Amino acid sequence: ATQCVELNTFSRPGNWKEDGAVPAETLVYFQKKVADSPDVILKNGLNNRYRVLEVSVRQRNGSDPEKHLTITASPSLEDTELCILRNGWESVPVVPGDIVHLEGECSSGTWVISAQSGYLVLYPDLLLSGTTISSSIRCMRRAVLSERFRLGSPQMLIGTILHDIFQQAVTNDLTQEKVQELANKIVYGQKYLKEMYLLNLKQAQIMQEIEEYLPSFFKWAEDFMHNPANQNKMQLKLSNGGKTEDVSSKIEVVDILDIEENIWSPRFGLKGKIDVTARVKIHCQSGVQSRVMPLELKSGKESNSIEHRSQVILYTLMSLEQRVDPEAGFLLYLKTGTMYPVAGARMDRRELMKLRNHVAFYLTHSTYKSDVGRQNSQLAALPPVIDDSQTCKYCSQMHNCFLYSRAVEQKMASVAFPPALVPVIDRETQHLKPSHLEYFSLWYLMLTLELQSGEHKKGYKNIWMTPSLEREKAGDCVGNVIRVGEVHEVSEGQYLHCFQRRNGAIPGTNLLVGDRVVVSGEEKGLLGLATGYVREVSATKVSCLLGRNLSNFPKNTVFRLDHDEGDVGTGVPFKNLSKLMKDCPVSERLRNLIIDFQKPLFIQHLSSVLPPEAKETVANILKGLNKPQKQAMKQVLLSKDYTLIVGMPGTGKTTTICALVPAPEHAEKGGISNVTEAKIVLFLTSLFIKAGCKPSDIGIISPYRHQLKTITDLMAKWKESRVEVNTVDKYQGRDKSIIIVSFVRNSTDENLGSLLKDWRRLNVAITRAKHKLVMVGCVPSLCCYPPLEKLLCHLQSQAMISFFSMQPNQEAFNSLEVSFQQNNRHCLKKLMVTELKHPAYLWQTRNLKHSVPSTAGYCYILFCPDEQLPAEVTGEALEEEGSVNQCCSESVFWVQFVFKNLKM
Repeated sequence: ATQCVELNTFSRPGNWKEDGAVPAETLVYFQKKVADSPDVILKNGLNNRYRVLEVSVRQRNGSDPEKHLTITASPSLEDTELCILRNGWESVPVVPGDIVHLEGECSSGTWVISAQSGYLVLYPDLLLSGTTISSSIRCMRRAVLSERFRLGSPQMLIGTILHDIFQQAVTNDLTQEKVQELANKIVYGQKYLKEMYLLNLKQAQIMQEIEEYLPSFFKWAEDFMHNPANQNKMQLKLSNGGKTEDVSSKIEVVDILDIEENIWSPRFGLKGKIDVTARVKIHCQSGVQSRVMPLELKSGKESNSIEHRSQVILYTLMSLEQRVDPEAGFLLYLKTGTMYPVAGARMDRRELMKLRNHVAFYLTHSTYKSDVGRQNSQLAALPPVIDDSQTCKYCSQMHNCFLYSRAVEQKMASVAFPPALVPVIDRETQHLKPSHLEYFSLWYLMLTLELQSGEHKKGYKNIWMTPSLEREKAGDCVGNVIRVGEVHEVSEGQYLHCFQRRNGAIPGTNLLVGDRVVVSGEEKGLLGLATGYVREVSATKVSCLLGRNLSNFPKNTVFRLDHDEGDVGTGVPFKNLSKLMKDCPVSERLRNLIIDFQKPLFIQHLSSVLPPEAKETVANILKGLNKPQKQAMKQVLLSKDYTLIVGMPGTGKTTTICALVPAPEHAEKGGISNVTEAKIVLFLTSLFIKAGCKPSDIGIISPYRHQLKTITDLMAKWKESRVEVNTVDKYQGRDKSIIIVSFVRNSTDENLGSLLKDWRRLNVAITRAKHKLVMVGCVPSLCCYPPLEKLLCHLQSQAMISFFSMQPNQEAFNSLEVSFQQNNRHCLKKLMVTELKHPAYLWQTRNLKHSVPSTAGYCYILFCPDEQLPAEVTGEALEEEGSVNQCCSESVFWVQFVFKNLKM
């Protein structure tokens, strides 16, 4: 007896029976009309791709069920083959229309995937990370949500930094002292500043955590690196002469071949970065074996858990793309230095691939067409909620899990929830109105559809499914190139490579300067070696700035450069959507404005915002704007909440925004002030005090009283009243060890004012410092004042300062160091620069004539022209022994900081 079942009742995620159970009938049959899709590449062979046409589940008396798939690699959907799934593989939720890759042997047009042989990979061109798959072991729902909502945490950041330190330490075979220096350089460097800022972490906090791990690094190195005499034996299952033996072995790591080795494996639908790829000697009773094996680093609690072991097993599977089967890998816990062997057994790989297929199914079938009208897309159910309140309590995705459940799944009759969790879900989401839940549901759907659309366009699969010669014809690839010249490290983690065509000139290409590219090898397995950006394109060469140094590959390695359209950028919107639904005052206010359309508030009269004294300044800002643009600016000034500026292309929206943004100098009641510059002055003052200077030895001078009030108010918030803040006139006849001068002005308009034109006041301001003078201001603006222009010209003519031009888009500055030295006592300060994409200059000060002979001071300071978009700069200090008073000489530092986001 055969029963036909409407496919739609089985094809939606959440309705599929996970245990593979089928009705009592002999045959359950799934079929729907499958149309050809032009963006799907089907092929036979080793790198095959099949489309599933029909699915049937067969059960014979007394035997386990089997799933039979009718498949085809023909674009015309003809020439079908049969694939039989058994021994647990029948639980894979495959439906007609799905794309699969098959590993194993095909006999007479029939594939058999069983416990002993073969793999079925569902949607193989969707590459999933080992982390995602291993996290699905305890909760499939968490794994799927983690692909949408990528969250950061302090523990994750500390783990990333520890990985970085360990990898560099073992690669360069560093001593204990050098590793400590390396840790300081990385923690106090520029690389992780953005993540620290987002998580509100201090570098000192992170350094304190990092230092706990460093002794274990050396313990591991002493035990396993270049130490054939070590007595640490491990049980390893390895093949030897065709047999698999479980033997006690001594492990010796003889070479570090790669760190963060990026592997894309479309053969198994996997991707990942192997923390350390090492050449290992295995000393066992039968002899010595040498293998290339993955080493996975863990910074958390030593658990040797199934999730951690699973990641290593998946890395052994991925390694098949580039080398012989390592059969095993290692799991190293950085806090204790303990290392565990992990065997990549067939059974473990098989079960993990089944999990991978389930995750891929839910991600691919995250939407479906509704029964009504058949045109409206709907969100599908996620994997079921687990009935484990303890696991849920500490889950990083709990908020998003409960939110999706309440907004989407509770409307589905087919989705059931554990009874104990229903009141918990309601309680955790009770702060949300029905309109908020509807908003979440709508925009989750919109973002998912956008993501699906982008995945079709992005075409990563073309890198491994389409020859470079064919891609070149469309202008999306440059193939058959080799690396020429030396690789230059332009900045930390950024390497400049030059590629040249092996034979002839580079064909016509759509690649432009600034385009993102994926670099792969032409030979099998070398996929996604690095990503980066095009720096230069000529008739014979292409230069690229990559995130990985490819100089370790042989000189004759042939590469291809594929245009990477990148993802559609849904990561941040998904995260923002989640934050919008949080139970906190900020999110509640935003929900009221955005979702409930609460009317934005505006100030009634412009005179409440701008005093009469500012009339002339405002007139200069509005110069050149048309009437609608001026009206838009007025609305922005009056706004308490937000102002929407709407207009067709070319109507001047960008011009209006450009007039609104460069306003660090505000004309307010009582005079002129520059809040950003005031924050910089406070920041520099805090650094001097941290370095050992007495607050009473520091003086702050500004020619504008309102700027003094702004600085004083900031000082009060900082609870520092011992630093004297005063006008130039008040400092007449007095001095301080350190003087910081704030010039305030940040415009080049004709309304300059007279204070900065007074050379007598300038003379007083720059002669009040006994040891150190720091002048803060905008150089292009201050050059409009004759006395200051002469000062700058004099300093430059006497070689007291010099500047070096830097071309646009050059990313050469990771960190700029200010170093003072005396008698081997140091005080280091670092200014970290990110997103530097515009012309800038490097100013270097040298000693004045009357500096103390035994001291030396020099300074590198970023200057960004005011007319350019500002670089995002932040600062942090590292103080060692000594103080600025003791170790600095009489030098003039002309400082121009531009802070996009200054967090004090």
